Amino acid sequence: MKCVTVLGARPQFVKAAPVSAAMIEAGTDEILVHTGQHFDYEMSQVFFDELNIPEPKYNLAISGGSHGRMTGRMLESVEDVIEKERPDCVLVYGDTNSTLSGSLAAAKLHVPVAHMEAGIRSYNKNMPEEINRILTDHVSSLLLCPSETAVENLTKEGINDGVMMVGDVMADAANLANSIVKNNSNYLPSIEGFDWEQAYDLLTLHRADNTDEKSRLDSIFGALNEIKTPLIFPVHPRTRDAIAKANVFLSDNIIICEPLSYLSMTALMNGASRVFTDSGGLQKEAYWAHKPCITLREETEWVETLDDNANQLVGSDAQLILAAVEKTNQVSFKSALYGDGNSAPRCVSAINELFQK
Repeated sequence: MKCVTVLGARPQFVKAAPVSAAMIEAGTDEILVHTGQHFDYEMSQVFFDELNIPEPKYNLAISGGSHGRMTGRMLESVEDVIEKERPDCVLVYGDTNSTLSGSLAAAKLHVPVAHMEAGIRSYNKNMPEEINRILTDHVSSLLLCPSETAVENLTKEGINDGVMMVGDVMADAANLANSIVKNNSNYLPSIEGFDWEQAYDLLTLHRADNTDEKSRLDSIFGALNEIKTPLIFPVHPRTRDAIAKANVFLSDNIIICEPLSYLSMTALMNGASRVFTDSGGLQKEAYWAHKPCITLREETEWVETLDDNANQLVGSDAQLILAAVEKTNQVSFKSALYGDGNSAPRCVSAINELFQK
């Protein structure tokens, strides 16, 4: 059985690690295609190196430009790969432009699509990710859902065939990462003069809804500047440029470092007191690590994390951010949320059973 897997962004590399390992174990012939959407070492190659993901057979080196231009270029190039490889299926992950290009290219060539992380919805169509995931679900033959909520979302849209609740492969990846970094301070970033024995928080910020609006950046950092605990802030290159362009003030408690590998981010989060983020994946990882999360968005795809103050939605409102900080000592977590850490083998079995000729 031959499967073409289309990847392009940091979260997809993380999810691919346990799935690619399960494919090797099952004897599935996986052809990895890296679109190039994330291309620098710390956002791309380091994941292949650290998590032992097989090297992509194809690297399309497509990045930058508008959403439409990027997706169009990817669509054309992925189509060429599919026509050359003639796979039994195409596997896509999540909700990026790489996801949409892979699913559309396959659907137009009548090659069945398997969508990992199907059924996730924010119900905010201003997010390009929401458009990508909806369109991908509607052209997919196998919809691999991380939660019962995701299954219910698909049912509401009339999608019932090929839907499977398999759990979240991110849980598999998180378990793997934690087993590697546990009690190993070498994975913490190098920040001169910083004492890792002291309390600190973790901050990530990258979504266009936040970074493209100076008023939102001013409000978010206006609140974060008042927090006394140091905030370690691995800065996405695009976010760094946006902060500089908007001339946003960052106080001394916000400590910037370069983007980190997945293992370094895992180590950093494990030592943090709280997590501030607009990332979808980090909300789940914070939950699994039992870290209170303050989400700098008005909605979340991962609604289950909102129970018992484990995750609080605050948007960019400074007062809500500071109020949420006061509630982070009133938190509880459920065990095995989004799966048991064995989702990857279930996903690979489903792919092989449905598409093997």
